[in-house]
Amino acid sequence: MPNKPASRRDFIKAMGIGSIASMIPVKLFGQSNNAQRPNVILILTDDQGFGDTGIHSNEHIDTPNIDRLAREGQEFTRFYVEPVCAPTRASLMTGRSYYRTGVIHTSRGGAKMAGDEKTLAELLQDSGYRTGIFGKWHLGDNYPMRPQDQGFQETLVHRGGGITQTPDIPNSYFDPLLWKNGKEYHGKGYCTDIFFDAAMDFIKSDRSKPFFIYLPTNTPHTPLEVSKEYTQPYLEKGFDEPTARVYGMVKNIDDNLARLFGFLSDSKLDQDTLIIFISDNGPNTNRYNAGLRQRKSSNYEGGIRAISFWRWKPWQEGRKIDRIAAHIDVMPTLLDLCHVQKPYDLHLDGKSLLPLLNQEITQDSWPDRTLFLQCHRGLEPKRYQNCAAVSQRYKMVGYPGTFNDETLEPSLSDPELELYDLDSDPGEERDLSAENPSILARLRQEYESWFDSVEQSRQFTPGVIHLGNPADNPATLCRYQDSHYIHGIPHGWEVEIEKSGRYQLTIDRADLTGPGQLVVKWKGREQHIPLKSGENRGTAELSSGKGRLVIWFELEGLGRMTFSDNGTVGDVEIMLL
Repeated sequence: MPNKPASRRDFIKAMGIGSIASMIPVKLFGQSNNAQRPNVILILTDDQGFGDTGIHSNEHIDTPNIDRLAREGQEFTRFYVEPVCAPTRASLMTGRSYYRTGVIHTSRGGAKMAGDEKTLAELLQDSGYRTGIFGKWHLGDNYPMRPQDQGFQETLVHRGGGITQTPDIPNSYFDPLLWKNGKEYHGKGYCTDIFFDAAMDFIKSDRSKPFFIYLPTNTPHTPLEVSKEYTQPYLEKGFDEPTARVYGMVKNIDDNLARLFGFLSDSKLDQDTLIIFISDNGPNTNRYNAGLRQRKSSNYEGGIRAISFWRWKPWQEGRKIDRIAAHIDVMPTLLDLCHVQKPYDLHLDGKSLLPLLNQEITQDSWPDRTLFLQCHRGLEPKRYQNCAAVSQRYKMVGYPGTFNDETLEPSLSDPELELYDLDSDPGEERDLSAENPSILARLRQEYESWFDSVEQSRQFTPGVIHLGNPADNPATLCRYQDSHYIHGIPHGWEVEIEKSGRYQLTIDRADLTGPGQLVVKWKGREQHIPLKSGENRGTAELSSGKGRLVIWFELEGLGRMTFSDNGTVGDVEIMLL
């Protein structure tokens, strides 16, 4: 067995009680001292289900390099994430339940992580790591929520929830419009290839420090755009078009992983680089899912059980860890492994998995715990709706199938709860709630304590967009992604205007070409700005402060124009003059 790397407590003991992160020696690029800090590449795929790998008994998909990660690394076979993407990403970046961070769901004002959240990238950067993100962020496109505001020194990302979604439409997975270090960037080629290329270029650009790369692909998320060469083999096997496209997109990820393996080997970085490969939620279409029930958005296992492979050369190969773990554990584990001290006042919900990965503790000796997963539409999280409380053996499910039901009012006295024994029933076919009321009662009590705790963190208040800051001027206020929606209708943006002054407003009117007026409501005052036919720009005086900024267009003879779809009509560019 390879030599076991030093644990964090051994390291701190050797350094002395008074050691701090700035005193920790920084491993140089290409060095092979396993007691020092590894490079880290964290890959997060979008809507890749647990069954979308060959190693999970999918006989038809072609994933030799993803499977290689599992064979050469360690796998958490019961690794949990949220049922949809932005919540998973917030927890991954902070080590905290996403409800604590300002994220509520995936759009319509719900995918904005508060700028004061301390991220994994920030802590690693502060301790000497170079940090880069290449792919999907989806935690806020405005200051101070952008990746460059949250610890990433190099950024190449798309905005919104995905390429081809607002605010950057029309767009495509081929030659996409992206944003590089805050500036428009027109990529050449296929999106996933572009992101992997950028990650490898980032590594080559500076060999003096260890690196942390976050590589969150936007594939295999819809609209399932991929070249015919990737889909044709699966169409020939008889799969329907959506499944063939998904499998083709996963094959492209796998091919890029092969390129990354080769690059690391040629650069003599194999020994020094930890690769983590995780999926963000269940599959986005009905397809093979390794016997797990349901898919994306569900609180059954098929929606929240994720792929989780961890490969670092000092660790034992091909090892499976069956202890439950989750997205919230990634940050504390990496802080441990990279010898980065957690700020004393930072509350983490996750726990370091390093003792399991280092085999400092047997799996049977690992303390049991309960994980809590929940997400549904709307900006007001409701107790029990689409929730799950998962222990090593048992699982409580609340109001399954209600992810999209914004009108649901769960009962607080007699909620709809189910109970499953995942040891004997991993497919969740037999509800045991009536047979084991005491177990259900325990999980319910733990869930209620958790819900109370996360509610107290921010009272479920989404992150706030800052305007008038030179770091993001002009700023884009995206209606669908960031406006505060109530029952499907946008009601303006939660903002903090940092500086009073004249602001230029440019609203997307699409084909609403007639004369009308731009209306701006701020701090109880309405300003009406006449617009001639075809005009879309005016200025308003805005005072500093926090609140909801409401901007709309009124078409002459028709009144206020309101749109709710995932389009750009109603988006506003705002600039302090």
